[in-house]
Amino acid sequence: MGTLDGKVAVITGAANGLGKSHALELARQGARVVVNDIGTSVDGAGRDETAARAVCEEIAKMGGEAVPHFGDCADFGDAQAMVKTAVDSFGSLDILICNAGFTRDAVIFNMSEEDFDSVVRVHLKGHFAAQKFAAMYWREKSKSEGGPVYSRVVATASESFLFGTPGQPNYAPAKAGIVSLTLGTAKVLLKYGGTANIVMPRARTRMSHRGPFAAMFDEPEEGFDNMNPANTSPLFAYLASPQAQNITAQLFIVWGKQVVVMNRPSHGATFDNDTAWNAEDLHKHLGPHFEKQEPIVDGYPLPEV
Repeated sequence: MGTLDGKVAVITGAANGLGKSHALELARQGARVVVNDIGTSVDGAGRDETAARAVCEEIAKMGGEAVPHFGDCADFGDAQAMVKTAVDSFGSLDILICNAGFTRDAVIFNMSEEDFDSVVRVHLKGHFAAQKFAAMYWREKSKSEGGPVYSRVVATASESFLFGTPGQPNYAPAKAGIVSLTLGTAKVLLKYGGTANIVMPRARTRMSHRGPFAAMFDEPEEGFDNMNPANTSPLFAYLASPQAQNITAQLFIVWGKQVVVMNRPSHGATFDNDTAWNAEDLHKHLGPHFEKQEPIVDGYPLPEV
């Protein structure tokens, strides 16, 4: 018996990396899984269904059930078809894990319009389209059944949204958008009995081998592997489970043996003036507050330009 017995999950970008790890973990917990993948070759020419089908075969060998869905999660038609695949194959949709994404890193001076648009599209619009059609399905199901329905969304963000990684002026804002989007989805799903949460995993993936901290993701020669993607998947499965019914609109960091629950942003120093603000009064209040502070870069080394 698993914590997700009888549940049906869609996982975007599930043919490799974190998505594959999540698919295997949810299958271990009893979920039937739709393994979404873009289905194109690395060079963009032709179709490559090998990886997604291999994940489905691995789940079948475990005694589970999985089907592939080949499509672009940021395309409305494909996202809608992804939900339909779950319902047609397994009779329902209970869980959506949004994972698909890629990086095209460059400092802002050097980033092309295409690299900005493509990364924001896959990450942010990919989350939006998948959540839109999943939420529509759950709304209609709730109406037809006359009450709450089982519905879970787990989104994938990154701590880069907090730190404004200088070499990722496309990826970091996309992840910030995912956080805001999913918090809104959480409020919408409350009416129908659902939850939506955001996880920021630290793990070794194809994306982690780039950027200023690539070395920290290397596999150790011995001992516990903190950056193994499998370390993160139990949290995704837990948030998708019945036990997590009271957890929604929350942000988590997970890596190695650690889970961090993020605090909500809070107000800092507050300044009041006797009259409407002007430049002189603003400097009188704010100047002393900031004069001894160094510019905040949060430990990120500035890239060469």
